[in-house]
Amino acid sequence: MNVPGIRVGHASDLKGGTGVTVLLCEAGAVCGLDVRGGGSSLRNPTVAMPGHRVEKVHAVFFAGGSAYGLDAGGGIMRYLEERGVGFPVRGLRIPIVTGAILFDLGVGNPRSRPDAAMAYRACRNARSGKTAQGTVGAGVGASIGKYFGVPRGMKGGLGTAALTCGPLQVSALAVVNAFGDVRDPKTGRIFAGARDAVGGRRLVGIEALLRGGAPGTSPTSGDSTTLGLIATTASLTREQACRLAMASHVALARCLSPAHTGNDGDVVFALSLGGVRADLLALEALAVEALTRAIVRGVKLAKALPGIPAWRDLRT
Repeated sequence: MNVPGIRVGHASDLKGGTGVTVLLCEAGAVCGLDVRGGGSSLRNPTVAMPGHRVEKVHAVFFAGGSAYGLDAGGGIMRYLEERGVGFPVRGLRIPIVTGAILFDLGVGNPRSRPDAAMAYRACRNARSGKTAQGTVGAGVGASIGKYFGVPRGMKGGLGTAALTCGPLQVSALAVVNAFGDVRDPKTGRIFAGARDAVGGRRLVGIEALLRGGAPGTSPTSGDSTTLGLIATTASLTREQACRLAMASHVALARCLSPAHTGNDGDVVFALSLGGVRADLLALEALAVEALTRAIVRGVKLAKALPGIPAWRDLRT
């Protein structure tokens, strides 16, 4: 990510089909949050909401494992505590860590889940600058196009994008694990999602639902989530960061068909790590564009897992 003050680290379990991604901001970052999906699960979300006593966070994480993945937060706290990072309270420093999870238990081994030890490894792997994308970290178990279940869907993944406008820097990270299909925002055409059959190569998407489904199939219950994060050098209050997170959900609406369903846990975080005075409308426009690009890259850079083809596989 191009925003100074952030390091990103992944820990991946390719055999188990899960992983965790940690974004460390050890000097502290103003954090905002907006939740749109009906199935979200978060750790310590109130630190990203107006009115909380603590104004800055020291890490945000995304993890697989459904609610079990929330255990990842403990490993991040241990890592930061060892480095003396945290909110000062009575001689102690308590790391402020928030994050969200996605459901990937139907992809690999449902007993393989991110835990504190995996998150600690992700922290040790954290680096500034460019980060690995695709089937990595929280994107390992991500899948998309689950109208008829994961076996007829495709591989989702983790993507990033960065934009610069003068001194203003905006970065986005997305983990795409959507119930719906993924559209090309430039053409509006679906390029990845539900397929006509297990092992099939033809995309069907919502058209199949409109025809009443296919013999022997029925829509899945969901178990999906797209997680997004915007980081910027713009100086923001927590209220402004929440507004930025809210506006950035437009990227999900651009790319996912549908987004924000009752079974998706769609959330977007926003982090302010600088002192750049920025026009908020311009900042929102840049954030939407960056997150849009990150979503598309997460899908196009993903690599297949057993039984779940990736976009690159269906192109050949």
